[in-house]
Amino acid sequence: MIMTLIEFKKSLNNPTPPSVSTLLQALWYDAKGDWKKAHAIAQDANTKDGFWIHAYLHRKEGDQFNAQYWYDRANRSMPEVSLEEEWNSITEELISA
Repeated sequence: MIMTLIEFKKSLNNPTPPSVSTLLQALWYDAKGDWKKAHAIAQDANTKDGFWIHAYLHRKEGDQFNAQYWYDRANRSMPEVSLEEEWNSITEELISA
């Protein structure tokens, strides 16, 4: 299913995630407040995008050391933007991929 960021955000009103990639599902669960489910998905994803989501989740958790490790694995710098802005950036990039 191809969707926009706006459509993806609207899907947060639904009880289950839309038919999207596993990584987008991780972001969906995070936005729904289910950090544990999002983390379980991210930690099983051995890709740079998976590492990026994993980093974001640990940054959100407040574990900067662990977050930095995962940003390094994703070949990304820890951003200085809000968590919401980073979530939007990751989601937009994955939707566009």
